[in-house]
Amino acid sequence: MKLIAQGAEAKLFKDNATVIKERIAKAYRHSELDESLRKFRTRREAKVLQKLEDLQFPAPHLRTFSDKRMSITMDFIPGETIKEVLQQKTQESKHLATEIGQRIGQLHQAEIIHSDLTTSNMIKHQETGEVNFIDFGLSFFSEKAEDKAVDLFLLDRALETTHADLYPKIFEQVLEGYRKENSEIQEVLERLDQVRKRGRNKKR
Repeated sequence: MKLIAQGAEAKLFKDNATVIKERIAKAYRHSELDESLRKFRTRREAKVLQKLEDLQFPAPHLRTFSDKRMSITMDFIPGETIKEVLQQKTQESKHLATEIGQRIGQLHQAEIIHSDLTTSNMIKHQETGEVNFIDFGLSFFSEKAEDKAVDLFLLDRALETTHADLYPKIFEQVLEGYRKENSEIQEVLERLDQVRKRGRNKKR
């Protein structure tokens, strides 16, 4: 078993064709609160992954989870991150952006908010070529247009920061794909405009 990544919330280990995600205890939190929070997030992430499988959405297949060990075991997805693919200056950026938008639209239609939409959390599967979404550790269920707009706003900011040479066109292409999959597009876009205005006001 090999450690392949460590973030603020968890460690990821690769074991053959699986990935094991273990949530890290936080010493600065009260121990009972910390345990309760990690259990809740582990259960919720497992529930989201189960829902995604029901939807046949391209994401890691959940194998097992334990809210005692605070761990989730899921399939490893082989391939490059979309961040890496886009940085190679390929001709497929428009196709990838449109597909990303469609996938986000599918998530939102199912009332799933990812909460960490970056091109590092998307993988171009090396066999199928499909864009797979990963890291649903902060995800939750919501039918609110506000939450969906914030999800898109976070991706907008990530694209501007990480792929400045393709921005803003790439986000417009994401929204084109999103329109194809989400019937609430107008309400979400109106909310997105409001979220952007709030973001600009905070910078002043």
